[in-house]
Amino acid sequence: MSSSASPQDTNATDAIAFVGGGNMARSLIGGLVARGRDPASIQVAEPNESLRAALVADFGVIAHADNAEAVTTAHTWVFAVKPQVMKSVCQALAPIAQSRRPMILSIAAGITGEQLDRWLGGGLAVVRSMPNTPALLGAGATGLHANARVTKSQRHVAESLMQATGITEWIDDERLMHAVTALSGSGPAYVFLLAEAMQAAGEAQGLPPESARKLALQTILGAARMLTESGEPAAVLRQRVTSPNGTTQAALESFEAGGFRALVDQAVSAATRRGRELSAAND
Repeated sequence: MSSSASPQDTNATDAIAFVGGGNMARSLIGGLVARGRDPASIQVAEPNESLRAALVADFGVIAHADNAEAVTTAHTWVFAVKPQVMKSVCQALAPIAQSRRPMILSIAAGITGEQLDRWLGGGLAVVRSMPNTPALLGAGATGLHANARVTKSQRHVAESLMQATGITEWIDDERLMHAVTALSGSGPAYVFLLAEAMQAAGEAQGLPPESARKLALQTILGAARMLTESGEPAAVLRQRVTSPNGTTQAALESFEAGGFRALVDQAVSAATRRGRELSAAND
């Protein structure tokens, strides 16, 4: 293998272009700058003037209203636009993509790597990612899939970029990215729903709303920390806090009798199925 870098090879000092400057792009940019990346190496295309101004003021990046101006000198393109407009955005940039041969990183739900590559003219290194909203706090979870053209160094760049907002996990089979979307991409909403239900149940037992809210939220936070910091499986932690014939056992038996596990399985299956439908609808 030649020691000289091809147009698709990229490293930490190469320019990165963000196509779209919304919340998720902002969190990634903030994470990159916080970890020492030169803001001058980050180009952002965002049609909203106030968002552009905020990105420049807060991070010192270079912002453009036009997508083509942002990507012209970049070796890595990060697509952070809505899935519904991804096709038209990519097709407009296809001539530049074929000339520049960048690595493509998408954070759009439901858009496959094959679709991105085809809309950009074909033959490109494409990484598909699925982050979630806790990335805005640096606590995200992102699934990543690379097509066969992505080099080892490009995988490192993609991984480092997404790790600016949390953990990453590579998925070899792209078909499983719909399951990633259903599990971790949509997953924060499941926890939010649980928090709503716990607070409402506490209120139903007579607790003041604010007390029920604080107790429910801190319980979820504390349990999440135990899961991530103890290194123990969830089943082991559950068993440790479940005394025989105690209050926790009574509650868990009620969950099981109500089909809790089956309901979670049905919910994740429904989200996975919807992801496939959205992918087909955007083709």
